Amino acid sequence: MKRISGCYSERYDELALAAELKQAPMSRRPLDGPRGVAVIFEKNSTRTRFSFEVGIAQLGGHPLIIDANQSQLGRGETISDTAKILSRFVDAIVWRTTGQDRVEEMAAAASVPVVNALTDQFHPCQVLADLQTIRERHGRLAGLTMVFLGDGANNMAQSLLLGGVTAGLHVRVAAPEGFAPDPVVVGDARKRAEETGGSVLVTTDPVAAVTGADVVVTDTWVSMGQEADGLDRRAPFLPFQVNADLLAHANPGATVLHCLPAHRGDEITDEVLDGPASGAWDEAENRLHAQKAILSWCLDAS
Repeated sequence: MKRISGCYSERYDELALAAELKQAPMSRRPLDGPRGVAVIFEKNSTRTRFSFEVGIAQLGGHPLIIDANQSQLGRGETISDTAKILSRFVDAIVWRTTGQDRVEEMAAAASVPVVNALTDQFHPCQVLADLQTIRERHGRLAGLTMVFLGDGANNMAQSLLLGGVTAGLHVRVAAPEGFAPDPVVVGDARKRAEETGGSVLVTTDPVAAVTGADVVVTDTWVSMGQEADGLDRRAPFLPFQVNADLLAHANPGATVLHCLPAHRGDEITDEVLDGPASGAWDEAENRLHAQKAILSWCLDAS
C-alpha cells in the first residue's frame, strides 16, 4: 500500500503520469464505478477543492467533499475511528488539515490510500504541480537552481526543500532572521541531496539567493492560522518581495511561481505575477493533473 501522507513522494513517476493526463485527461479511469473518494477540509480552499473534485470525476469516481466541522471529526470522534469507517466506504481519503501528525495518524489507521492535501508543515500536492510546471518550462529538473523567498518555516518552503532535492534541484531558501525552515527538514533535505546531486542553502540574503536562479518561488507571508501569532509579518519580509529589481538578478528566462492566493503588492508585485516570467497560472492548472496522477498511482498500488 502506498500512501502520500508525508511531505514528498519517494519517486517521481507521478510527474510523467501527470504529463500524460494533461494531454489526455480521460485516458485513465481507476475510479470507474464510480468509486468514492472522501475529500476532507479543515481549512479554506479554492484550488485544492476544485482540482480534486474535478480530477476525481475525470478519473471516473465520485468525490465526497466534506467539511470536517460538520462531520463527527468536528465533534471529537478520533482520527483512527474515522479512518477505519471511511475505509469501509471509499477507495481513498484526501485530507487538508492542521498538524502533520493528524494526517499521519489517519494514514496509519486507514486501509485505503491517504493523500496529504496540505498540513501546517507540508504541501506535497502543490510541490508536484510546481515540479511539473518547472519541467514544462525548462525541459528538465535535475541541475536547475530554485529559490524560495519568504517565510522559510512555512509548508511550501519545507516541501520545496524536500521535493526539490529529491528531483535533483539546487534549492535555496531565503528568509528573514527568525523565519528559517525546521532544522530537521533541512537536515533531511541535505541527506537526500547527497543521493540525488541536489543541494541546500538557507540564507537571509535575498539578492544572493536569487542570483543565478532558474526558478523563483514565493508564497504569502501570513499562512492560514498565523494571523494572530504576534509576529511582524510585513517589515522583515519587504526585502524578499519578488519584484522586477530582485528578479533581474535571476538567470535570463527564469520562471516565477506562486501557489496562490497572492497578496499582490506584498510578497509579489503585479508586474511580475502578470508578466512573462510568471508560471503561476500553469502551476495552478497543474494541481489538477498532478493530483490525478497521485490518486492513480496510489490506487494502482493498493
